[in-house]
Parts: sequence; structure tokens; C-alpha cells
Amino acid sequence: MSAGHGVPAPTPTGESPSIGDLLGDITRDLSTLMRQEVELAKAELRQSAKQSGKGAGMLGAAGVAAHFTVLFLLIAIWWSLGEQIGHGWSALVVALVLAVITAVLGVLGRNQIKAAPGLPRTTDSVKRIPDAVKGNEGNIR
Repeated sequence: MSAGHGVPAPTPTGESPSIGDLLGDITRDLSTLMRQEVELAKAELRQSAKQSGKGAGMLGAAGVAAHFTVLFLLIAIWWSLGEQIGHGWSALVVALVLAVITAVLGVLGRNQIKAAPGLPRTTDSVKRIPDAVKGNEGNIR
């Protein structure tokens, strides 16, 4: 056992502790340290998840509010165009403009997804694992 400041405590007979005793102390200390670190990580993760959950909820509410804002803006545009060209035609014009915006955003989104690189470094590392286990880590390039 330790005397408190990194100095080994003498045994009851006044002898220095054995290497086995010292290794046992180190193992217990490391085990305690690891348990404490895991508990700290769990506490931090819980706090972070709770805060992230609140933020996600607020972003969801903001998305719903934005949806209703766009909806009412489109109704206003439809109504004002309806005063000029009739409500049926103005609804058609607004729907066509929305269709064009939807198509453009869909094409741009699809292109972004196709351009995503994926996980090239991870894929390369995973491919090397079987050979590394066999001792041939340099064979795959």
C-alpha cells in the first residue's frame, strides 16, 4: 500500500514492499482511475445529450414555424395574384413556381449526395485489418 505521496509504506516488519505488492497497488490505482474516468465520461455524456436534445427540440419547433411562415407567405402571394388574374390561375402560377423550386432543390440535393466521399480512410483501414492480423500489413495498397 502507498503512504500517500508515492512513497511505498514499509511492511510491518520494516522491509520495503515487494515488487508484487507494488504492482498490485499500481493495478488497483489504475483500475480506480479507469472507473472514475468512465463515470466522468458517462456524466458528461448525459449532460451533453440532455443539452443536445433540448437544442434539437428547439430546432424542430423552428422548422415547424418556418413551414407555417412559408405557407402563409404563399397564401398571401396566391391571394394577391388572384386579385389580378383570378384565384384559379394564381393558384396554378404559385404551384408551378413551387414545382420548379422543388425540382431544382431535388437535383442539387441528389448531386450533393452523389458527391459525398463516404469513408475512404476508414474503408482503407478496414481492408487492411485481415492482413495486419496475419502479419502482412504492407500488402494492400
